[in-house]
Formats: sequence, structure tokens, C-alpha cells
Amino acid sequence: MARKYFGTDGVRGTVGEFPITPDFVLKLGWAAGKVLAAHGGSKILIGKDTRISGYMFESALEAGISAAGVDVRLLGPLPTPGIAYLTRTLSAQAGIVISASHNAYTDNGIKFFGADGRKLNDEIELEIERLLDEDMSVVATDQIGKVRRIDDARGRYIEFCKSTVPGLNLSGMKIVVDTANGAAYHIAPDVFEELGAEVVAMANTPDGFNINRDCGSTHPEKLQQRVLDEKADLGVALDGDADRLIMVDHTGKLVDGDQLLFVVARDRKESGADMPGVVGTLMSNFGLELALQAQGIEFVRAKVGDRYVMEQLDQRGWLIGGESSGHLVCLDCTSTGDGTVSALQVLAALSRRDQSLADAVADVALLPQTMINVRGSSRDGFMDKAEVKAAMAGVEDKLGGNGRILLRPSGTEPLVRVMIEGKDADQVASLCRELADVVEKAIA
Repeated sequence: MARKYFGTDGVRGTVGEFPITPDFVLKLGWAAGKVLAAHGGSKILIGKDTRISGYMFESALEAGISAAGVDVRLLGPLPTPGIAYLTRTLSAQAGIVISASHNAYTDNGIKFFGADGRKLNDEIELEIERLLDEDMSVVATDQIGKVRRIDDARGRYIEFCKSTVPGLNLSGMKIVVDTANGAAYHIAPDVFEELGAEVVAMANTPDGFNINRDCGSTHPEKLQQRVLDEKADLGVALDGDADRLIMVDHTGKLVDGDQLLFVVARDRKESGADMPGVVGTLMSNFGLELALQAQGIEFVRAKVGDRYVMEQLDQRGWLIGGESSGHLVCLDCTSTGDGTVSALQVLAALSRRDQSLADAVADVALLPQTMINVRGSSRDGFMDKAEVKAAMAGVEDKLGGNGRILLRPSGTEPLVRVMIEGKDADQVASLCRELADVVEKAIA
């Protein structure tokens, strides 16, 4: 059955435009409550990030769920992975996150976790979608769900984060932490400080409108400068809901998700953990693949999106995966991507090797990459056209096995992303332009 409302990560859009409206979210809460109650559920958690519309949608969900006869526990502002963690530990049947992740405050979204702290399975989501087309009803008055706030959610999650790195002591380390004016503003700085680090917090004063604005993992320029100004050992940048991580080394250089994934995977292997392989995505840099191969670690690519990374990890029984954007998954620590926990895994790896972040990523050389978006409406079967096949073969021949081509139709726009990686930046840019010209004619 095709999805009508749910995307790969819940329901998301612009606030005030369907479906991100109070009336739809009210009914979404009711439908989720009805479906989960039918599966034996009696309690749902609700958490949010710091955008202004979170108050409105929190109230709408609360009303809808209680109208379905299910109890609600309000967590307040909390990182997405923190809500996943508390869903497990508080024996709730689901956790709901009100967040649009790295998007601006004008967007918002609703995503769900199941009782295991992982994304709600497809069957449950489809059941919820079916109910959304029915008339809303209210249970008998004596069966309406009860609502109360969990006052110690923040403290519980902070202790969980620290528990993923037993024995780690960050004394003597100075860390700049950019929380994107988002859900981790009152959490991530405390985690690192309680482990002994000197913390310089920035973008940690949310006002409902400044989430992700010129800060966080998608805009790390100010963090890079702050690390230099403070003469810090490194910087940590999260996104609005704190499930992504980008870092900055002491020289002010960015360290992306691919490099961090390498540091964590190598550390797991050197520590004697079972490390048969790592899952990346179609957008993961070829340099990561080469670096992992040099460590004797297999690397496979999933479609872009953490849902697909998780699917591959589950199928293979592996534990470590992630995306270039910084969404890292360490299933030996937690059930979903967690920016703060991932940062701690990197810091633990640096401590065990007694290395700086800059030295730790020296063994993963990211290849130059060029990507061109080609617009056109005739994308069906374009890769089977003779001229496209010939152009791709020509590029592969020129790369000589030291690069990679990716042609990826956008799922939301009428365009094809043409991406080439290789060892020579000038050659990569030239070849990408040549291939893009061929694709442009093929899909015009």
C-alpha cells in the first residue's frame, strides 16, 4: 500500500500548510492512539525540539491521543534519540517526536518510535494512515487518557549518554559545543562537562525561531572560527533535534560524517569488538570505502536515508553505519542515530589512541567530489539510453578504478543528481560537467 502522509521519516512540511496543521495533527494523535491501543498500548511519550510551533502541535497530539483512551507522558524539549531511549526505558508503546530536524523554524514534523526505540514499523504506520480517513471519535469519558509531565527526562537522558562511554575522562580537554539552538541546548554541554571537559557552549539560547539559523551541523562556519578563537581541542556541532553530528578539529577544519564513521569503526575493531562491516549510503565518499578496506572492514552502501542504513544493518547483523551528513548509528550503544552519543564514541576513540581529532582522521582521505543537478522531466529509463551508457563508460575508463559515478534521480524535484568522485579535483569537475551535459540532453 502506498504511503499517503508518511515519508521516510514521519510526516513533515511547512507549518500551517497541510498536513502540518493543528487539525491534522490532532487527528494524527487520535489515529496513533487508536492503533496502538488495539495493539495493547496504554502509554505514549511526546517530546519536541525548540521551534515555536512545537507548543501548538504538542497540545494537538496530547488531545488526540487522550481522546483515543491512551495515556500521555510529556517530555518537553529533548533530542530525538533521547525520546527513543525513554520510550524503551519507560515501557511506553510509542514515542512521538515533534521536530523538523535540521530545517528552519517555519517547518515542523511528527515522527514515531516504537516500543523498542526504533522507527515505527511500516505496518503500524499504514494502519494509522487508514484511520486518518475515518471520522474521529472520543472514548467514554471515564476512559479518556491521562496526561502528566516527566520532570526528570533531561537528567535520565544525560546519564544514559554518559553510560555509553564507561571510564571516559575528558579532563584537560576544551570543547566548543554548538547545539543549533535546538533540542540539546540544555543537554549536550552538560554531558561533556560532567565527563570533565572545559565546555564553551554556543547557539544554546533558543527563542523558538533561531533553531538551525546560521549554526549547528548544517552551518558550522561560526563553530570553526570559535574553535580557533578559543584555542580549543575540537568542536562539536549538532542539528536541531540532535541526531546528527559534525565535528571540527583544533585547526578549524571540518570533520564530516564519513570521517567520523571511520574513526568509530576502526576503534571498534582495535578494541576487539566484532566489526565485520559498516553501512554507508550512495553518497558516502569513496575515500571512506578505501580507508575501511585498508582496515579489513567491509563496506556496503544503502539508499540515502537513515531508515535504509538501519535496514542494511539489520539484514547483515552489523552494528555501525551512517551518512556523510553526520547521522551515525551505533547499535551497540543505542537504537537510533544520536549526535551526542556519537560524539562520545569519537572522543573515546581519541582517548584510547591518545590522538587529536586531526591525527585520527589522517588515515581517511576523502576524494574530491563534484555534483551537478540537472533539470529535466523525461527521467524514466534515461540510464538505459545508449548515449548515457557510453558517457558513463568513458568516465569510468578515465577514472581508472580510482573514482566513482553516481546518477540519482531526486525523489522530490524533476532533476537528476550527477556526482563524480576521483583523485584529481580538476579532472572530476571536468568529467562531471561532460556527463551532466549528456544527461541533460537525455532527460530534456
